[in-house]
Amino acid sequence: MKNKKIITILVLLITVCSIVATMSGIFSIDGVGKHTIESFRGNRVEIYGKGLYGDMSADVAVQGIAQDWVTLLVGVPLLLIGLFLSRRNSLRGIFLLSGTLSYFFLTYLFYTAMAMYNRMFLVYVLLLGASFFAFILNIFSYDINKLKDDFKSEKILKYAGIFLMINSTMIGFLWLSIVVPPLFDGTIVPVAVEHYTTLIVQGFDLGLFLPMTFVSGFLAFKKNIHGYLFTVISILFLSLLMIALTSKVLFMANAGQNVIPVIFIIPTICLTAIGFSVLLLKNVKS
Repeated sequence: MKNKKIITILVLLITVCSIVATMSGIFSIDGVGKHTIESFRGNRVEIYGKGLYGDMSADVAVQGIAQDWVTLLVGVPLLLIGLFLSRRNSLRGIFLLSGTLSYFFLTYLFYTAMAMYNRMFLVYVLLLGASFFAFILNIFSYDINKLKDDFKSEKILKYAGIFLMINSTMIGFLWLSIVVPPLFDGTIVPVAVEHYTTLIVQGFDLGLFLPMTFVSGFLAFKKNIHGYLFTVISILFLSLLMIALTSKVLFMANAGQNVIPVIFIIPTICLTAIGFSVLLLKNVKS
């Protein structure tokens, strides 16, 4: 593992800050409770009204709390396990650390850009920067010229690449189904925007993250070594993300929101991604 000292410091910083951020989101309860406001677009929006996410809409706030639980109970332990194994020069550990760091980067990119401003803003910024630079430094730990020999079989990498292409295409069409119809019916702004400025998740996904995962999958399908590298990382990242999304769906269902058909779709993708993660890590020789 290259850059061992600085990566260790950054990961420990991420661990401490994410524990603070997630526990603040989960356990803060101050506020007046749910109430309805009228957005500047004239839409009625139910506001969560309590805790760290008190100024966010009720449906988005519960999703934030759901993701906080996953980050705290799954993300942080995997981050520390990945660090421990990486420091022992385990390639599996380096992959696990890369995938988990990419989850933290995406999570706190969205928290920084999407969450209504709150007292954790600087913590989000710190987590965003630390996870980004730790991820970049960790990428240098791979010997790209020898990486192909570190896999037992290329077949599972090819199948994982196909899965990434299918999944990114499906999610892309899902987001377009939210964005495109208002352009044709004249309303322009999707209902999902609520009282926010824009569709942050859909924008970053459509512009960056979905194309990146699709290209990674395509390159793996074509037996490109860079595709192999980023397909493993992407699958591990996707597993964590889908665990978080499954948690969000369950929290939304508990809050009385309609979660059909995503209650069936997201867990299926989640289990598939986890299955591929296990197979891919087993496929690494060390």
